[in-house]
Amino acid sequence: MLLAAATPTGAAVLVTAVFLASAVEMVEALTIVLAVGVTRGWRSAFEGVAAALAALTALVVVFGPALVHWVPLSVLRLLVGGLLLVFGLQWLRKAVLRAAGLKAKHDEDAIFAEQVAELSGAPVASGRDATAFTVAFKGVFLEGLEVVVIVITLGTTSHRLGLAALAAAAAVVVVVVIGLIVHRQLSGVPENAMKMGVGLMLVSFGTFWSAEGVHATWPGSDLAIPVLVAWYGLVAWLLVLALRHHAAPHPDGLAPTGETTHG
Repeated sequence: MLLAAATPTGAAVLVTAVFLASAVEMVEALTIVLAVGVTRGWRSAFEGVAAALAALTALVVVFGPALVHWVPLSVLRLLVGGLLLVFGLQWLRKAVLRAAGLKAKHDEDAIFAEQVAELSGAPVASGRDATAFTVAFKGVFLEGLEVVVIVITLGTTSHRLGLAALAAAAAVVVVVVIGLIVHRQLSGVPENAMKMGVGLMLVSFGTFWSAEGVHATWPGSDLAIPVLVAWYGLVAWLLVLALRHHAAPHPDGLAPTGETTHG
């Protein structure tokens, strides 16, 4: 059987999923880097970013080919499918709750202000700034780890690791260029909509490959993936409508308590 992303349709879904997931994580990383650069200086911040990107690239280069060569395809699909379902459901749950008004939306303005306040309290060292380097490195590396997992899982299972890595790299370049142009946190990016889209795609890929891992056959092969995305999208939309109704103010003027934490 042809692999899921071996046709143009599967490749397009793969690229879209990786690009959006990478863009979301890099927006959050960029917010941290900009706060470091503004308050502590750009040299050490850029060095921290470069070190983090090098470490993340090494993870992809080392673990991606190893999975392809040493893990049987059916086992890989089952493991990856389960992992993507876990990741996707987490993203989708938060996006649905935010869309329904039961969870506070990710506020890059507030995160930027909080980072600036924390970094401004420490003395700035002359020359290389260890604090700036460490904060920038941790911000990019931790946000990028999820991207690496998605790139490796989607890329290796579809035997298109290079394509997945290029999609992630393109997202990084796009976000960095926009960041350099606006020179501020990207609070105008519709992040929740992007997370909803990524969650739908990850859950769809997870469902597809989990079934293939137990030797199930999908009608239309990889054409089933867009159908799964549409189906899960319908379910998510119905959940948002139901939760919005639940969150509507009561006659006494009080609204039910919902989640308000960021994440």
